[in-house]
This record gives sequence, C-alpha cells and structure tokens, in this order.
Amino acid sequence: MSLVQLTDPLAHLGDLDLAGATSGPKGTRSLQARRVPLADPTTQRAHLSAAAPDLDFDAAVQAAGWPTGLTAAPLEIFQINLGKLCNMTCRHCHVDAGPDRREIMDAATVEACLAALDRTQAHTVDLTGGAPELNPHFETLVDACVARGKHVIDRCNLTILTVPRFAHLPEWFAARKVEVVASLPHYRARNTDAQRGQGTYERSITALRRLNAAGYGQGDPDRVLTLMANPAGAFLAADQCAVEAEWKAGLLRNHGVRFDRLFCLNNMPIARYLEWLLETDNLPAYLTRLANAFNPGAVAGIMCRNTLSVAWDGTLYDCDFNQMLDLPLRVAGEARPHVAHFDPVAWTQRAIVTDRHCFGCTAGFGSSCGGATE
Repeated sequence: MSLVQLTDPLAHLGDLDLAGATSGPKGTRSLQARRVPLADPTTQRAHLSAAAPDLDFDAAVQAAGWPTGLTAAPLEIFQINLGKLCNMTCRHCHVDAGPDRREIMDAATVEACLAALDRTQAHTVDLTGGAPELNPHFETLVDACVARGKHVIDRCNLTILTVPRFAHLPEWFAARKVEVVASLPHYRARNTDAQRGQGTYERSITALRRLNAAGYGQGDPDRVLTLMANPAGAFLAADQCAVEAEWKAGLLRNHGVRFDRLFCLNNMPIARYLEWLLETDNLPAYLTRLANAFNPGAVAGIMCRNTLSVAWDGTLYDCDFNQMLDLPLRVAGEARPHVAHFDPVAWTQRAIVTDRHCFGCTAGFGSSCGGATE
C-alpha cells in the first residue's frame, strides 16, 4: 500500500465548516486556541504534582503485589491517534481536540504504523482522535488493517456520522466488520449536552439510529456497537454492568435505540477536564478520591500493559493518557521513540511510565479504553 503525501492534509474537507451547525455542536474552544498555559503538558503535570505531592502510584502498585512495578503483557492492541482535529470541542476532552486543532497524521506515518503492525501479533487496531474519520487516510488505513485480518475499532463521537460527507460510514463500517465504540456521556439529553455542547444528544441519537439500521446493536458479533460513558462531574464511574442495563432500557424505551455493550470510564485529570477541576477547586479532592479508590484487582487489566499508543506524529507511548501528558515510551537509547523504529522485543522489556494520573485507571472498577478492568 502506498499513500499519497498531501501538501494540505485537510484539503479533502473542502469548505466543510467543522465548527458550524452542519458538522456538530461546539461546547468551548481548545486550550491551545485560547493560548492558556494549561495547553502545555508540562504545566498539566506540574498542577497534578502540586495538588497531590504525596501520591505515589508505583508504591501503590508494588504494595498490591507487583514488586518490580507494572510489567508488559503480550501486545494485543495497536492504538493509533489519527489527529487532534475534531468536529466538536467537548468540555471534558482529555485530548484537547477540536475544529481549531490541525495536528493530523500524514501518509508516511500511516505507512510506518502498518509496517510496525506487521512486526507484531496484535489482533486489534484501535483508531482514535480527535475524530479519526476526519483524517484523509482513514478509510485506506481501515481497509489495510482489515486486509491483514485485524479487528478494527473506530472511536466515534457519533455526531460526525450526521455530517453529510460521512453519512455513508455506518454501512461502510458494517461491510468491514468494524466495531464502533461511540462516546455518549449519558443516555439523557441534559447530561450529554452539558459535557459536549447544546444539540449533541439529538445528533447522537440520529447517528445511533443510522448505526442500528446498518445492523449495529443487534447482537451481531460482526457489527458490535459499544457506548462509552464518562461521569459528569468529579465522580468515579459507576458499576458498568448495572449502568449498562439502565442505559439499554432507557435508550430503547425513549428512542428505540439499541446497543451491544457499555464501557464506563473514569475521567482523567488531563487537558480540559483538568481545567474544569482547577476552575471548580476540585483537583486535590478528585486526585485523593482516585487514590483512595485504588483497586489492586484492576491493575492487571490496565491498557498500558497490552496496548501500544501511537501519536499523530508517530511518537510512541504506553497509553493514550501518557500521550496527552507527553510522557513517551521509555526504551533504551531513544528519548522520543518513533513508530518507524518500533522494536516489539524492546517494547516487552520496557519500564512502563507512570505518574499520579494513573490512579484514574485503577480506581473503583478500573478504567481503560476497554472499559472496566475488573
């Protein structure tokens, strides 16, 4: 496969107004666009350190029966962040994505990802963003992964499917057996719009109906529709099984919408959610809440152990959250390891990079890109 290097990687979008009413609701502007100090990951890490100087994630893990700290499990998931460009600017976004972000993975890096994938036994390719569908190489990449026999996940914000240019995707996904992991803060409109902008819920329901019409949410293992929810506020995610039953009943009763499963994730104290915690003076209490809810049983399943996270520029990380805090993968001889030089053997021997934010993945029922970890 050879992709075309584009002079302007956003030219394929033409005159599409990503921040306008035709593309999706707008809740705020990115930290970067507002030029606030918190846009810098170093500043974010400094706030976390100052708010909870005594929290030690490594010590908690060691006390839980991991004397040498976290160790790598076999690589199963190859996660690719295709860019920070998004048609929405959600208030809780840990990526700080939005229509004003122009970072996007280019063709050479996409090809490097596929070459690296071929050197692994990973069975799943997890595509995320921003809105990954906005990358000009998105469909070509999906087809290349499907041709390799990989299970592909698209992390979809739902509203992108209501944009005319992307309205074909539900049927296109179904033909390729792509799993859709769709973010939806709540099954009620008020909670969803509060996090993601006025009108998001209505557009999300429209998108869910289109996915149902394409065969998703009907129990078909080849057309899996997963919803992903974050709490609205400084709270921990609830019991995933109990919440799933409530959501299924509510969405079916109120909108005739079906889905297959629900992932509940704790909000990570990063980027715009970190900004909200600081503005509401909730940061110290929230970090303490995460640490106090540390669950030793959740450690084994956290995503940094079996997932490689590739940033839009090709830099490698242990997980998506480390990526947003700019804590690159730690391998010998490379300060910022790149996917073009990915060594699967070195990956299994690495020391996983951790910090205070990691309590978010081990609090309560555990929390990762694959939902609860216990």
